[in-house]
Amino acid sequence: MNDRINNNDSSSSGAGGATGATATPPASSTGRERAEFRHTERLRVRWAEVDLQKIVFNGHYLLYFDTAVAGYWRALALPYADMLAQLQGDLFVKKATVDYHASARYDDLLDVGIRLARLGNSSMLLQAAVWRGDALLVTGELVYVFADPLTQTSRPLPQPLRDTLQAFEAGEPMVQVAVGDWAALGAQASAIRHSVFVEEQQIPAALEWDAGDAQCLHALARNRLGLPLATGRLLQAAPGVARIGRMAVLPALRGSGVGRAVLDALIDAARQRGDREVQLHAQTSAAPFYLRAGFSPRGAVFEEAGIAHIEMVREL
Repeated sequence: MNDRINNNDSSSSGAGGATGATATPPASSTGRERAEFRHTERLRVRWAEVDLQKIVFNGHYLLYFDTAVAGYWRALALPYADMLAQLQGDLFVKKATVDYHASARYDDLLDVGIRLARLGNSSMLLQAAVWRGDALLVTGELVYVFADPLTQTSRPLPQPLRDTLQAFEAGEPMVQVAVGDWAALGAQASAIRHSVFVEEQQIPAALEWDAGDAQCLHALARNRLGLPLATGRLLQAAPGVARIGRMAVLPALRGSGVGRAVLDALIDAARQRGDREVQLHAQTSAAPFYLRAGFSPRGAVFEEAGIAHIEMVREL
């Protein structure tokens, strides 16, 4: 049975964990050292961001902060729009400050760190820092207020969001992967697959669903709010040979490590039942992801559901 794979998940997400009403950095924390930041985003300075001296315009550092904040939410396994819809609120910037220590220049490779510094009743303070190598260039602070999306009146930060933020900073896992049958996981898994394969990739729905779903083992990754993020399934291709398929990660979480968590769970399940080999049909765009997970290509590229694929295998 053929089973196509989609996955653009290429990097590890942070893990993070204490609960409580407030979070403050340790007394020795300065917000200037790399080790204080659990999340960093790597950016390269573009030509459009510099002046005639090839120095970054001051205002662009706020854009760098914002880009890194988006990565911070991804590291927390929180798809931003879905998270706010579930929490019935929105986050608004109340204050932003930037301190300039040295200049970034055209084509510099920068690391932008974001960390939680403090939680208030309805607000959160994020600290930001920009490095070029070991040189600290810029620091800043961003104050966000949780509020009603229509009236923009403040609301208390929801406890699930507090718990997730504090858990990330403490190093706890952001994702849990459940393994089970279609009856247990099918509703949420099918929603992800429909979004990725049918809507995004325009694969006919008739090709997406087959009898294999009722017979095989499924894996489903959820974040700490219970939102489903990624899925995959494990079939028995032959005695001792497993086949992984229908790997799908929601776009907002690609590159966060969520897909790798699902893949590892399915590989572990195959190993536990005594399989000696795992096969899969990878979309060629996703082949590097599976190479990093220990899979090797076998055979020539072929077309499946109108998309180029290659068979890949891994011994257990």
